[in-house]
Amino acid sequence: MLHKCYTISNGYRHFNFTTCIQYLNHLGKQKYSSKFSIRKEDLYLIHKLIAYAIGEEELCSNYGIDLDKGILLTGPVGCGKTSLISLLPNFMYANQKYIVKNTRDIASEFHKDGYEIIQHYGYREKPFCIDDLGVEHNIKHFGNECNTIGEIMLQRYELQVSQGIITHATTNLNADELEDIYGIRVRSRLRSMFNLISFPEGTEDKRR
Repeated sequence: MLHKCYTISNGYRHFNFTTCIQYLNHLGKQKYSSKFSIRKEDLYLIHKLIAYAIGEEELCSNYGIDLDKGILLTGPVGCGKTSLISLLPNFMYANQKYIVKNTRDIASEFHKDGYEIIQHYGYREKPFCIDDLGVEHNIKHFGNECNTIGEIMLQRYELQVSQGIITHATTNLNADELEDIYGIRVRSRLRSMFNLISFPEGTEDKRR
């Protein structure tokens, strides 16, 4: 349980990161399978993610992480981005927790239900995570093609500026590739929306 990961002193939670890693590993095995495990080479990255999730201001400052922005978690296919970003809310306060939605699923919903899907996710007044930026294809609704995820990203940016509501995302693409898919307007807003946290190049596919 999360409460075993920290002690309370002077009204503040003081986390033990070794226990946090053990808890994260336990959650991963529960949600995915007994094969889930935290790898030693990923501990530095995971330390950043947990520091962000628990709102550890000093550590986040040392890492150059802005708590008023979301996380853009990047890395090669199969490195564990979706698993980690999905488990991270377990360390957050209730008002910070988010749902994770894959871009392909959102595009399919647009095909079925149309432009109300863009409004549904774009102006969702809660933190939200878009998984696998760039893997979806533009979808048509009654003959009209739309860059669905690009439009949602622009609306999420507006929501962050106006209400401070955060968006998170994962991708295996770089900034130039994201610009090719979503356009320069989306790329120009990425730095304002996200803290970039990346798996190293060459990280092996853990699903093999």
